[in-house]
Amino acid sequence: MRNSAASSVPLLTDRYEYTMVEAALADGTASRQCVFEVFARRLPSGRRYGVVAGVGRLIERLADFGFDSDDIEYLRNSGTVDDNMARWLESYRFTGDIDGYPEGELFFPGSPILTVTGTFAECVLLETLVLSILNHDSAIAAAAARMVTAARGRPIIEMGSRRTHEDAAVAASRASYLAGFSTTSNLAAGQRYDIPTAGTAAHAFTLLHSDEKAAFASQVARLGTNTTLLVDTYDISQGIRNAIEVAGPSLRAIRIDSGDLHVMAQQSRELLDSLGALDTAIVVSGDLDEYSIAALAAAPVDLYGAGTAVVTGSGAPTAGLVFKLVEVEGRPVVKRSENKATVGGRKTAVRRHKPTGTVIEEVIALQTTPELGAHDRRLQRALVRGGDPVEDLPTLDESRAHLRDALIAIPWEGLKLSPGDPAVPVTIMN
Repeated sequence: MRNSAASSVPLLTDRYEYTMVEAALADGTASRQCVFEVFARRLPSGRRYGVVAGVGRLIERLADFGFDSDDIEYLRNSGTVDDNMARWLESYRFTGDIDGYPEGELFFPGSPILTVTGTFAECVLLETLVLSILNHDSAIAAAAARMVTAARGRPIIEMGSRRTHEDAAVAASRASYLAGFSTTSNLAAGQRYDIPTAGTAAHAFTLLHSDEKAAFASQVARLGTNTTLLVDTYDISQGIRNAIEVAGPSLRAIRIDSGDLHVMAQQSRELLDSLGALDTAIVVSGDLDEYSIAALAAAPVDLYGAGTAVVTGSGAPTAGLVFKLVEVEGRPVVKRSENKATVGGRKTAVRRHKPTGTVIEEVIALQTTPELGAHDRRLQRALVRGGDPVEDLPTLDESRAHLRDALIAIPWEGLKLSPGDPAVPVTIMN
C-alpha cells in the first residue's frame, strides 16, 4: 500500500470529474473530441498583469497521471467509480495535445493561457491538477514579480517555507525564482530545480550562546567573514559593534529582522561606515511585501528577504484561473451563466508591439490565426503532443529571462503597484 502522505497524482483531484467520466462512458459521449481552455476572467484586485508559472511542474506531473491497483481499488471501494470505469482507468493515459503560453509569459483577462485537446474523458480528468498547479504557481510568480520590480535591481531571497505547506514551499521557491528572486532558503527547491540557496542563522542561535559575541564568533569560525550576522536579537547598534569586532570590517553582511527598517537601515549604514565596514551589506527581512520593499527604495538596503507575503501571493493566493470546455467535435460551445459566461471555440493569441518593443495590445482570435505584423509575437506554443512533452521546452532559467523581457516590454504604467487597468488591452477578433 502507498504511504498515506504520498498521494497518487490522479487522486489529487475532485470527485465530480470521475462522476462525469463514468456517466459519459455509459452514454457514449466520453470519446468525443473536445477543447478545454484555461484563462482568467479577471485579474486579482489591484493587479495589472498575471504571470504564467507552473507549466513545467504540470508537464512533470502529467507523466505520473496513471492509475495503479491501489488507486483503482480505492475508487471502486469508495463508490466513486463502477466496474466499467474501473476497467477503463486501468489503461488510462492522456494521449491528447496541450498548447499554451510558456512559463514566464504575462497574461491578462481572457488570455487563453492553456489549451487542452483530446477526448472528453481524457481531458476532464486533468482539470483539478491543471488548475491547482497553475493557480498556485502563477499567484506566487505574480506577487514575486511585483516585489522584484519594487526592489529596483536589489536581490531578494525567498524565505517563506515555514509559512506554507511543505510541498507548496518548494513550488513557491520555484515560482519566485522564475519571477526574478536571486536565491531561496529551501533546500528541496535547490536540489530539485537547481536554484541557488542561501541562509545563515536565526535568533535561536544567538540565544543559545552565553552572549552575542560568542554566537558571532562561532558562526564566523565555521563560515568565515563571508557570512551574514543577525544583529537585532538584543540591541541593533551594539549588535553591529559586536559583529564588526568579531568579524572585522570585511564582514559580508548584517541582517535586520525587526523595527522600522528604513530608520534602522540608515542608522546601521552610518554605524558600519564609522567602524570602517564600508563594504558590509545590509540585509532586511520581516514580513516584507511589494509595498514595504518599494517604501525602502531610498534606504541603504542591499538585499531583501521575503517570506509570508510571497508564499501567499501577497494577498492574492490564487490567480483565478478556470478550466472550461469551449469546443466539442469542432463545434464551439458557450456557457451563458451570469458573470461566468465563456467565449466558445478554440482561440489563438498574438501580442502586438511598437517598433520600439513596447506592447500595444493582445489580440485573441476565434477559430483563426491572426496575421503577424513585423513586430508581433505569437503567444502559444506546443507543450505536449500525443501525451508526450515536446522537445526543447524552455528551462527554468530561460523562462526567468523571458519574464524579465516581458516586463520590460509592457508600458511603464503597467508596473505600478497602484490599482489600475490591465497593463495591456485585450481585443477579441471573430
